[in-house]
Amino acid sequence: MAKLVNLGSLCIDYVYSVPNIARGGETVSSLGVAQFPGGKGLNQSISASLAGAQVKHYGSVGSDGKLLLNALQEAGVDINGVSVSNHNSGLAFIQVDSEGRNAIVIEGGSNRHITKQLIEKALDDLDEGDWLLLQNEINDLESIIYEGARRGVRMALNLAPVDSRVESYPLDELTLLIVNRVEGQSVAGCEQIGTALAKSISAVLPETIVLLTEGKEGSVLIDPVKHLSTKTGSFEVDVVDETAAGDAFVGFFMAGLVENKDFTTSLIEASAAGALAVSFHGAATSIPDRSSVEELVLNQIISQENLVL
Repeated sequence: MAKLVNLGSLCIDYVYSVPNIARGGETVSSLGVAQFPGGKGLNQSISASLAGAQVKHYGSVGSDGKLLLNALQEAGVDINGVSVSNHNSGLAFIQVDSEGRNAIVIEGGSNRHITKQLIEKALDDLDEGDWLLLQNEINDLESIIYEGARRGVRMALNLAPVDSRVESYPLDELTLLIVNRVEGQSVAGCEQIGTALAKSISAVLPETIVLLTEGKEGSVLIDPVKHLSTKTGSFEVDVVDETAAGDAFVGFFMAGLVENKDFTTSLIEASAAGALAVSFHGAATSIPDRSSVEELVLNQIISQENLVL
């Protein structure tokens, strides 16, 4: 059985409920604060596991990381690849306003100190048919991608959050690149949106599958090798907190790939997972299970169409 190996970040999230997200020079009073397990890597591992995939997580936490390890284990994720370092666990400070919008500040902590030995162990754990999932919250991504390509590994990178390091990444060595609008515009070097943006990214990476997510505007996937292009809409839900919506989407989509589901089915299920995640507070704690996703897919139909490349 194929599995998902996630070499990814883990963070302790401090979520502040605010009347409005603070602007430059502004101070706002929090209406409350809560602590949650989070980090894009952790969220995506939990999401993929809840979707039904076999998931092994590789990464690093500090001595303060018990909350993170427990969250992974409770979701059925294999944590034998998570090491405990001398650095503090990654931290995220998240403002969430009354409309569910968020602003996030991240302190990398142990996520930026993953050892070469642990990276090698993660790559060695990949068998034929497996997928390696990465996010832009850990160290040495450039060398990880090069080595993964040398080994013929199927690699997916969620290029979030985008930063200056991206310029050195060999993105053309990836099997799959997952970006939102801001990240996609950075890769393509343009300000397009929607299908036009997805096509521009694909023109830059002509042998890489490109998945562009745009929240309420849906998602666009282009597979240049198979000459496939699919666009799906989004599910209508009440928004409470947008934190981890993208991670819920990515986890369910990757689970679909591991299970060899077709792209359209995987996109619809991923969209449902992302929609349900915004209906609850928190990051990892807001990610839905498969039964909840299947119920939403059954009860609400979203648009889907094949596009001409």
